[in-house]
This record gives sequence, C-alpha cells and structure tokens, in this order.
Amino acid sequence: MATEQNKTTDLSRRDFLKTSAVTTLGVSAGLLASGNFAYAAGSDTLRVGLVGCGGRGTGAARDAVVAADGIEVVAMGDLFEDRLDRSREALGQEIGDALKVDDDHAFVGFNAYQQVIDSDVDIVILATPPGFRPQHFRACVEAGKHVFMEKPVSVDVAGSHAIIEAGEMAKEKGLSIVAGTLYRRQPSFVEAVKRIHDGMIGELVGAQEYYMTGPIWLRSRKPGMSDMEWQCRNWYYFTWLSGDHIVEQFVHNLDVINWVFQGKPESAIAMGGRIERVDPSYGHIYDHFSVEYVYGGGARVEAKCRQMKEVTTRVTNRIVGTKGVAELHPRHSMLRSHDGTVLFEHPEPGLNAYVQEHTDLIASIRNGQPINEAKQIAVSTLTGVLGRESAYTGQELTWDDLHNADLDLVPKTFAFGAMPFPEVALPGKTKLNRAPWGQKADALG
Repeated sequence: MATEQNKTTDLSRRDFLKTSAVTTLGVSAGLLASGNFAYAAGSDTLRVGLVGCGGRGTGAARDAVVAADGIEVVAMGDLFEDRLDRSREALGQEIGDALKVDDDHAFVGFNAYQQVIDSDVDIVILATPPGFRPQHFRACVEAGKHVFMEKPVSVDVAGSHAIIEAGEMAKEKGLSIVAGTLYRRQPSFVEAVKRIHDGMIGELVGAQEYYMTGPIWLRSRKPGMSDMEWQCRNWYYFTWLSGDHIVEQFVHNLDVINWVFQGKPESAIAMGGRIERVDPSYGHIYDHFSVEYVYGGGARVEAKCRQMKEVTTRVTNRIVGTKGVAELHPRHSMLRSHDGTVLFEHPEPGLNAYVQEHTDLIASIRNGQPINEAKQIAVSTLTGVLGRESAYTGQELTWDDLHNADLDLVPKTFAFGAMPFPEVALPGKTKLNRAPWGQKADALG
C-alpha cells in the first residue's frame, strides 16, 4: 500500500520557480575527489528514485537498471496510487531484486516528488507530465541529485527559463543532467550529423521535419472525478500539462534540427487546428501543425506534425545543403549529393537509445565527468513552444517575442478540485502574453 500524503497540498509553483538565485558552489577538484559528487562514498551502488509512474517512467526505471550494474530503484512516487501500484508490480516482474521499494518509500500525491527526493537517492528519474517538470527539476538540483528527465521539460516560457536556471545551478554543483532526446544517442544520427557539420552536404539552406502519426491514448472521465484529477489523468490533451503534441512529441525532431543547425530558430510562422479531435474529451489541444522556422542565414525549415486516424504516417528529417541532402530516419541515415550519389549511409545498428541515455548518465556520475543537457533540451522545448504559439495566435513570432513573453500556463497551486477548462486557441484572438489562471506571470526578460 502506498503512503498517501499531501494529496491536497497547495504548492506555489511560481514562488518555487523564482526562489533564491543560483548558489555559487563551484565544482572544484576537491569536491569531485570527495565522492559526494557521484554517490555514497564507499559504495558502487547507485540508488534511483522514480517520479511519475506511467508507461514512460516505468520504462525509464527498467532501462536504468539494464544500463549498468549496481543500480537499484529504491523510491517511487506518483500523483495516483493506482498508477504507482501498477508500475511497482510491473517493475517487480521486470527487474526483480533491483526493485527495493518498500511501502514506506512508495509515495502518492502532489508532494510525492519531494518525498522521493528526500529518500536517500542518488539519481531521480523525472517522468511526470512536463507541466510539472520545472518545479520537480529545481527541487532535485537543490537537493544535489543527478537527474534523468524525459522530454519535453516544460510547456511555456516561464518553465523553460526555470529549467535553464536550475541547469546552471546543476553545473555549479557538478551534477549530471540527461534528457530523453533519443536521436542524440542513435549512432546513425550521431555519425550523420557529424558529417553534416564537417560540410559533406555543403552550406545548409533548409530542411523538412515530419512527425505525422496516428492518434494516441484517450482517458475518459469517470463519475466523481474532479476537474483536476481528470485533466491530470488525461494530461496529453491539456496544454498546461503536455505543451500540445508539437511540444510533447515533435520535440524529438525539433531537437534534431537545432542540433544540425547548431542553434535555435530566429522566427516562426505557423498554422494548425482541430479537425478530428473536436469533442471536449480531447481537451483543447490541436491535432495538426505546420510551421516554417527561419534559422541563421535565412535557412527555412518546414516542420509538420499531426495525430489523426487512418492517415499516411511519416517520421523523418530531411536536411538540404548546397552540395547535397541528408535523410535522417529513426532506422536509417543517408547523405547524397544532388546528383544522387550516396556520400554516406548508416543503418541503425539496433542499439537501444532508451538504455543508452542511462548508460551515459551512470558513466558520467561514476567517472566524475558531469553531463548537463538542461539548456539544450529547454531550448528545443521552446522551439516547439514558438511554433505552437505562432499557430495558436496566428502571428509570425520571433525568438525574442517568445523569450520576452509573459507566458506561464501552469496553475500557481496544485490541488484536487475545480479547475478551469481552457478554451481552444483561436488564431487572431488568442494572445501570446497570457497567464490564464488569474494572475500575471513574473517578467522573465
């Protein structure tokens, strides 16, 4: 039985995110040598805590154990007891003795993340809906924990700035932070991007990005569910929790394009809407987006994503240079000259990138060589937010427009009960600067 505490605790997100400025600790040779940087001195075992026990969180905990010897899952937390119990049962079957979560370290409620952090863990896996990620990440860093956090890492401008700030604190503390951007750990992508950067297809002039798939799960509202419980259980369909699918799912491709172009977009003009998902059970997110991003030098990237039934699917990345074209696909990468000559080809060898993420994180901790991907994934998340907000508002937006926007979509406090149902964004009427929960967000500059 999970320990059920603080189910109705009001937690001030904005106060939490704007707490004290980064403490300058400095990562000295003495700190690294002390052993406190990595894990408990005198032990080769790393203790993992899981926050967010859905399918991705359960998978991430399993992947961490598979990734290296000496890994134990010792604490788990979720907003809902039924989900925690299912995850705990599944992990017991999948990782056996590596699961060491007793009833006193199985937590439920809005404060479960803090209870996991306080459970003498070395690594925290953050796999809740991304609207909660900035608060949870900051708490991990303040407590000196290494972090694996699923993509995306926020849903708005306020959260992304909070991730970047906490990431800088993590650098000062010598913590390792790894994000769930799989393509950066797939050999076919790594080798192809290296050659793109080396000039194999010449100067980059444009790209086409696609994440066009079928629909995902839908969780119906049960009798007696409060607004908050239903939105959290059906979280994908609410922008304050998921960021919409252009952020939650398409971030993989947007991260690739930022990686390839070695920077962030300068502007975006987009459109999107709801054609198929018009019933209120689908919340208020869109089911398709089409965005033109402009990168340095005027390079234009066409980025398209959709989630619809019985449609042609396409998930790939096509980068165009003055000398050739690169096709980066989840199972195969190829670079060709414009006359069709194959310059480079690399089928994906079958390495499990889900596991490799944790292998890299664990190795960095044990070797005392921190990885920090916080800013990288925050910028890729904001790239999705830029496209979404251009579509939602109907306006062409620059990066600076977004960076300076008063955009904070997550409620100030979390508690089960009544919760406003956000309206579907209407281009031409929806505004960029908005904090829809009744109070203006802090200026982020």
